[in-house]
Amino acid sequence: MYKLTFGTPETHVPSRYCPHFSYTETPVSFPTEQIRFRVNSRGCVLSFPLEADTQIYGFGLQLKQFNHKGRKLKLSVNADPALPTGDSHAPVPFFVTNKGWGIYVDTARYAEFYCGNQMNPSYGGSSAVHPVQADAETNTPADNTDDLYALRELSGQVMTIQIPGCEGVDIYIIEGKNITDIVARYNMLSGGGCDVPDWGLGVLYRCYTKYTADRVIAMADEFREKDIPLHIIGLEPGWQTHTYSCSYVWSDLYPDPAGFLAEMKKRDVHVNLWQHAFTHPTSPIHDDIAPYSGDTLVWGGVVPDFTLPEARAIFRDYQKNVLVDAGIDGFKLDECDSSDNTGSWSFPLSTRFPSGMDGEQYHSLFGTLYAQVLMEALGDTKTLSEIRNMGALAASYPFVLYSDLYDHKDFIRGVTTSSFSGLLWSPEVRDARTKEELIRRLQVVVFSVQCLINAWYCPDVPWRELDCEAEVKELLKLREALMPRLIEAFRLYRETGIPPVRALVMDWTQDPEVWNMDDEYMFCADLLVAPIAADTGNTRKVYLPAGEWEDYFTGEAIAAGWHEVTTDGIPVYRKR
Repeated sequence: MYKLTFGTPETHVPSRYCPHFSYTETPVSFPTEQIRFRVNSRGCVLSFPLEADTQIYGFGLQLKQFNHKGRKLKLSVNADPALPTGDSHAPVPFFVTNKGWGIYVDTARYAEFYCGNQMNPSYGGSSAVHPVQADAETNTPADNTDDLYALRELSGQVMTIQIPGCEGVDIYIIEGKNITDIVARYNMLSGGGCDVPDWGLGVLYRCYTKYTADRVIAMADEFREKDIPLHIIGLEPGWQTHTYSCSYVWSDLYPDPAGFLAEMKKRDVHVNLWQHAFTHPTSPIHDDIAPYSGDTLVWGGVVPDFTLPEARAIFRDYQKNVLVDAGIDGFKLDECDSSDNTGSWSFPLSTRFPSGMDGEQYHSLFGTLYAQVLMEALGDTKTLSEIRNMGALAASYPFVLYSDLYDHKDFIRGVTTSSFSGLLWSPEVRDARTKEELIRRLQVVVFSVQCLINAWYCPDVPWRELDCEAEVKELLKLREALMPRLIEAFRLYRETGIPPVRALVMDWTQDPEVWNMDDEYMFCADLLVAPIAADTGNTRKVYLPAGEWEDYFTGEAIAAGWHEVTTDGIPVYRKR
């Protein structure tokens, strides 16, 4: 790992707000002398050559694209990405390649990455660094839009990075024997993977938002009576007197919070509370935290500046004294992202914060800072919670990303892409139109880092109307059986930085067959999972990389290579 400083970096960058940030500098083989730096009217620019067959992965949770070779990405915080343009509710300025190196760019700006463009060799005397040759294959006119807009293989490619609003930046070049090794070293920059409780890896069911305390207790009893696994119940916005923005005060649906939490504890069910950080005037902490907040409101609530000790202490102490000390050990942190489609749902990029940050920087850091404050409130109480936004250097935070988008292929792709960036992702189940869709979605959830059923708008459990309770029970029992594997995988994550779920290209970096494979992944140390997406039938092609494999469910030996698989279950293979 090697750090390079260009120009004058900004003050408000992710490493400053990462309490365990640490690295040991060692020489790298990357040709650092070929990196070009300049400042322009938009900020600063880095560029360096790429080998022709360089494959590029990462940039946070990317639901629309897996391999970014040849693409332009802008890493803006956006909860509703529609195209593979880099926006995400969890963008991370870190990427890895199949060439034994990756780069972390220490910025909270909405950086632009051109992952393979061409430079004019006559401009600025750069011909020795950026050679360009004629590309004969581009001379043939296209007669259809697919060919016209297809990515083109170009010679003399470079990576160009534009970082707006600043005159300098630190970057960290990280090398390793494969992508897993590089990502693990990146994760260790922030202190390693997160420490989670065993129960956090069990089944989490988020209840209908209008349930009363008695109805939630009855639901927990129903799960127990039917022997359906349940480890955590999540309460949605209805538990508060005011939401959008939040009061953090128990509503009339829960007239006796202490009694309710005691009943849940008797049933050995943990309770997780939904909230967001926009603080309503009726909140007991509003007047105290308002002076330490941004200059714009969201839904009439203030936006605390969690870089300030005063704001952190006010928010943290309330959460601890009123909620954590009462027995809450998990949170769902919502709306700490942003959206290009609903402008009033967050603060503008022009927002000013008392710390000196603007809205662009704070959007990039908001979720990570919010998670830190809740971890301080939890103290020694372990958790595996949920969050809407995470950014750089976040591996040590026990929070799992989720999304309001619901395309199943995108959700499967998120399992693979999140693994490149020190992020955890849950392809949650909400509702389904058919039994087949519900089961397909639940199969993927069972083989992900968090088993989340999010029925916040479902007055009844999603499987009742679809008449598939037996199948759901069987899958949730399977999740329980997988928990020891996950516990060991998270121990390894914490100690070494190796992600518990990984895209195949991470372990088999030199195998071209997996360079674009976004729908198979390694689960824990030894299971290869190849989900069948909802509404795609019951047949798919499965690729097993080099090695010895067996069917996880039957024990039958399976040869490496391509196979056509037909099943109503989920294809899973154990590496011998």
